[in-house]
Amino acid sequence: MLAIETHNLSKTYRTRVKAEGLGASFRALVQPDWREIKAVRDISLRVDQGEILAFIGPNGAGKSTFIKMLCGILHPSDGAISVLGMSPAKERRALAMRIGTVFGQKSQLWLHLPALDSFTLLAAIYEIDDATRKRRVGELSELFGLGEFLETPVRKLSLGQRIRCEVAASLLHDPELLFLDEPTIGLDVVVKQAIRELITRRNKERGTTVFLTSHDPADIEQLCRRAVVIDHGTVVLDSPVEKLKSEYLGKKLIEVTFSAPQSIPHLDGVLSATENGGQKSTLTVDTAIRPIGEVMERLSAMGNVVDITISNPPMEDIIAAIFQKEALI
Repeated sequence: MLAIETHNLSKTYRTRVKAEGLGASFRALVQPDWREIKAVRDISLRVDQGEILAFIGPNGAGKSTFIKMLCGILHPSDGAISVLGMSPAKERRALAMRIGTVFGQKSQLWLHLPALDSFTLLAAIYEIDDATRKRRVGELSELFGLGEFLETPVRKLSLGQRIRCEVAASLLHDPELLFLDEPTIGLDVVVKQAIRELITRRNKERGTTVFLTSHDPADIEQLCRRAVVIDHGTVVLDSPVEKLKSEYLGKKLIEVTFSAPQSIPHLDGVLSATENGGQKSTLTVDTAIRPIGEVMERLSAMGNVVDITISNPPMEDIIAAIFQKEALI
């Protein structure tokens, strides 16, 4: 079965054109000029139940507009849409009982209340009886490790603790479909990994469908089997993540600091740049040509290593590479 299906889905906004000059401003009040902006353009998409899908693109690509139409917050200008077999625009209240949302920049928890109180309020909103609420809060608290700070006001929690509470809150009513918008933004490496493991576990144990947007390549690499890339409201790539990894996620960044200046030897598949007189170097490794482990061994053998980190290239660079390749096809 399909969790999400859209056919030629589009959304057009009308905005006023700012008039210049006093006379033009007066005329604009009487007879304003309008400009149409097509935020989403004829997107057709099918997402299976139980799938974890990455929906990525640069800022302003239309991701948020598309998700808001899937949730029923915005009505489409054209096209057809079905989420869990329902029309989001016409059956928004019923759909809300079956989906969960986590938006990294917008909290669903009350900042001055403990998370436990927010869970109680959300349970009432979702019409969950007391016995079920207590059972689910207990399960989620154990799964997400919330026990030690469940009764602490949300404003006093660390970002990682708050995000764990946010994800738990979105799962309180046992949704079939979960929308995650930048769930790991601003988190440290350890907490990011914990959130990813929790999402994966939920998907495997309950078959929860996950619709993910993220600027962290590791989120996509570790969580998703399929990625959809959009730009200017249009799908430019719909690909298995394995293919995305081999063609676009195959590079790693190594930042290494030495106690004394060092000269990085030339290696095929490795580009290096140095600073601080040679004490700090950044290496871009193409793992299809040179295994990351071999590069790490070479660096360690040089000695005098003070610090070393491995990371993915910024998502913006990956998306730019995708656009460049698609433009050549």
